[in-house]
Amino acid sequence: MFPNSDIHPGDQLDHFQIESIVATSGMATVFKAVDLETGTQVAIKVPHPEMESDPVMFDRFRREEDIGTRMQHPGVMRVLPNPGRSQVYIVMEWVPGRLLRSILNEEKKLPLARAVHLTIGICEALQYIHTHGVAHRDMKPENVMVDENDPGNETIRLIDFGIAANAGSRRLTFANFSQGMGTPDYISPEQVRGKRGDARSDIYAVGVMLYEMLTGEVPFSGPNPFAVMNDRLLNQPVPPRTVEPSITPQIQEILYRALERDPKNRYASAREFAHDLHHQEEVGLAPRTEEANWQQRQSPGRRRILFYAGVAMLPVVILLLLYIVSRSK
Repeated sequence: MFPNSDIHPGDQLDHFQIESIVATSGMATVFKAVDLETGTQVAIKVPHPEMESDPVMFDRFRREEDIGTRMQHPGVMRVLPNPGRSQVYIVMEWVPGRLLRSILNEEKKLPLARAVHLTIGICEALQYIHTHGVAHRDMKPENVMVDENDPGNETIRLIDFGIAANAGSRRLTFANFSQGMGTPDYISPEQVRGKRGDARSDIYAVGVMLYEMLTGEVPFSGPNPFAVMNDRLLNQPVPPRTVEPSITPQIQEILYRALERDPKNRYASAREFAHDLHHQEEVGLAPRTEEANWQQRQSPGRRRILFYAGVAMLPVVILLLLYIVSRSK
């Protein structure tokens, strides 16, 4: 049974011939297709039928289309205009390649030069969307497409702006929680505390991604999502050079700056992050308590765990209630 019950490979959707399923999530299915009018390959994202009756999830889908249509940068997946369609779906450019997650699953960790190159590309794309008033809020290897160029020369595309935020908008979204909304591995400390994610949250997530690319591990862990989120609030990550000795002191310092618990102490912009990666010889080094005291681990008390579990579950409960209300109408 196909994830989306209405459309299958071999079907024609308006003037698009559906070829295959590329990916599926709790919200939508992505198909590879051919535009019969132009002969070009495209990607088509179709929401699951139940999503169209869920006002919150449907709003996320519309927001992703709006942002993708406005963003015009080689590091951001473009959404193509498609007036006159017969149902709700998004048409995107087709970019041959693999998700960064697939690369990490296969290779576990990447050479330093390649990891730095990919991170610079991600930072440049983030700088563009941040300058245009958009925070992605769900940065993770699953949302970075890497093209088929030789390793070390690849280009990237940011994808999936389903929980992105426009500057000035007021939306209740807890990024990276639950299977349908992401993973807690990349969520920033301020988001764990229930605050709205912004551009600095994206920088934190990219710091986690660079740490993972270089070490093969994420900096915080635990037996469940709540333990992972609490770990980043209470403890320091294992120093990257302890996990992977080939990491230079300068790269370790860059990682610490990106992973600062207080967003005010992080890189102020993705451009600054990329600048240090470009000019590692300019990165100043100083003793860090994060490196010296990382083995002093703290465990959250039961009340604290319950508090953050409640914070994390609140948006999920609200989504469920909205879904029930929409079904009862």
